[in-house]
Amino acid sequence: MLAVVDFINQKRYVTGFAFFMGVNLTLTLVAAFLCVMFAPTAAGPGIPEIKAYLNGVDTPNMFGASTLIVKIIGSIAAVAAGLDLGKEGPLVHIGTCIAALLGRGGTEKHHLRWKWLRYFNNDRDRRDLITCGASSGVCAAFRSPVGGVLFALEEVATWWRSALLWRTFFSTAVVVVVLRGFMEYCNSGRCGLFGRGGLILFDVSSVTVKYHPMDLVPVVVIGIIGGVLGSLYNYLLLKVLRLYSLINEKGRLYKLLLSLGVSLFTSVCLYSFPFLVPCSRCEPSLLNDGVCPTNGRTGNFKQFNCPAGYYNDLATLLHSANDDAVRNIFSTSTPTEFLPISLLIFFAIYCILGLFTFGIAVPSGLFLPIILMGSAYGRLLGLAMGSYTNIDQGLYAVLGAASLMSGSMRMTVSLCVIFLELTNNLLLLPITMLVLLISKTVGDCFNPSIYEIILELKGLPFLDAKPETWMRNLTVGELAAAKPNVVSLQGIEKVARVLEVLKASNHNGFPVVDRDVGMTELQGLVLRAHLITVLRKKWFLPERRRTEEWEVREKFTSVDLAEKARKIEEIELTEEDMEMYIDLHPFTNATPYTVVESMSVAKAVVLFREVGLRHLLIVPKYQAAGVSSTK
Repeated sequence: MLAVVDFINQKRYVTGFAFFMGVNLTLTLVAAFLCVMFAPTAAGPGIPEIKAYLNGVDTPNMFGASTLIVKIIGSIAAVAAGLDLGKEGPLVHIGTCIAALLGRGGTEKHHLRWKWLRYFNNDRDRRDLITCGASSGVCAAFRSPVGGVLFALEEVATWWRSALLWRTFFSTAVVVVVLRGFMEYCNSGRCGLFGRGGLILFDVSSVTVKYHPMDLVPVVVIGIIGGVLGSLYNYLLLKVLRLYSLINEKGRLYKLLLSLGVSLFTSVCLYSFPFLVPCSRCEPSLLNDGVCPTNGRTGNFKQFNCPAGYYNDLATLLHSANDDAVRNIFSTSTPTEFLPISLLIFFAIYCILGLFTFGIAVPSGLFLPIILMGSAYGRLLGLAMGSYTNIDQGLYAVLGAASLMSGSMRMTVSLCVIFLELTNNLLLLPITMLVLLISKTVGDCFNPSIYEIILELKGLPFLDAKPETWMRNLTVGELAAAKPNVVSLQGIEKVARVLEVLKASNHNGFPVVDRDVGMTELQGLVLRAHLITVLRKKWFLPERRRTEEWEVREKFTSVDLAEKARKIEEIELTEEDMEMYIDLHPFTNATPYTVVESMSVAKAVVLFREVGLRHLLIVPKYQAAGVSSTK
């Protein structure tokens, strides 16, 4: 009889695993297929690409309508598949996609355009909208309006000004109001689980934070551990991403197979490891007819393989949604809820799964996996301290999560505010600040932040705020001399010459120079987008002459010149058109930023960052030398 019962149980577990694995594989296939076939830029968090764009690097197809749709559907499927990733990074990317589409007035590819939005279609407003979208995404992910503003300031935006501050704050305020409205509507149960939890995701305000000077020792230790583990995680993740890039280069099929392989490995780990830990007995006061409460199968106490009245603490962490797992591990006044072996296994599993999951062809975020890893070793340290500390184990978990995030992402101010808004406990502020500063300092001793590593791996150039040491000993003239010769145009240029320059180079700006006998005069800078607009509208002159202002105003509006440059391949010109002329003077910025060739590269870098430049002209000390270069 006992053998029959064991056989039935084994069959039940195998059937459960098959169903569990099948659902996860199906959801992963949906997310990966959408990313691979329709929007490859939707894979990953998208935050490094947003940083690069706001730093002045064009990232094609990063903010399109197809990317937005795939990001939304793919992130839902990837998170539901149980993969070790979060929705926070994708939400930031989703916010920037919405902002970019609004800034462009819609999408031409899908024939959705709103003319009244075209007035925002210029470079500065477009960058501001994308910055507001990034802050709104963080606010929506963590329900942290002030943290979202500070995240945009500290991590995303390259050029910040006072007007952008209130715009991002207004954006996050709107997000919070809308979220709160939906939660009030959904409190009656009409929206499933959406309205649960309120604006405070991981509330630990019920516990009083008391600590003595001796408690600062484990706090400092948590900060050091977070810095070391964060830098180690960045190093290992770089190795895995390089391996994945070699696999992904082989084609779309390999991308799909890699994603499915990671999903299968994740399903095996999540289902099998809870069998390794013993069952724990529920507190008698919590029992309901002899059964542990499960909060509607979304919270604490997963029974898994345990008898009635018992729960599997590792399954409680692994088989809950990420938000619920964080609430479980942040729970206060529960010193015996989780066994040390369960926390150790959970930490190891999430470290391994986090390394292998990030980089596959699905939308993914780093925030929640890092929070779960950090909270696990933080709670372990709290268990080890036992009665030697006055700080609750749940608060140790909060500090551990903050330390690992700072050690990996190297953020301080925004993380501090995000964690305060997440946990609703202002008394944690002093020790949270201490942990963040220590972990960032320790991590900086080993390697850059995780987003800087991804930027370098993807080959996206990024102009850092702090110039390198060698830049002080090199002038901009010497740097320009080592580069290819500058491509310049005359004030009145042949159409054939303009078309040749646009096809032969990918520069976004060209100096306009008029050359007379024995004299060279710099007229200014003309943008690639303006040249393509002129060619597209075929505003040509049959003879070589200057145009009047009224002639330009009849043909062009400010909206025309603010639109993003189209592809030069779309321009169709006849042989007759090629022999005509274009007067570039009306489209030339006559007062561009210029520096003398003797200026140090370090000063030029500071000028680029502080003023938010996209082009900088280098002029010679002597007029007879001619214009030397443009950057």
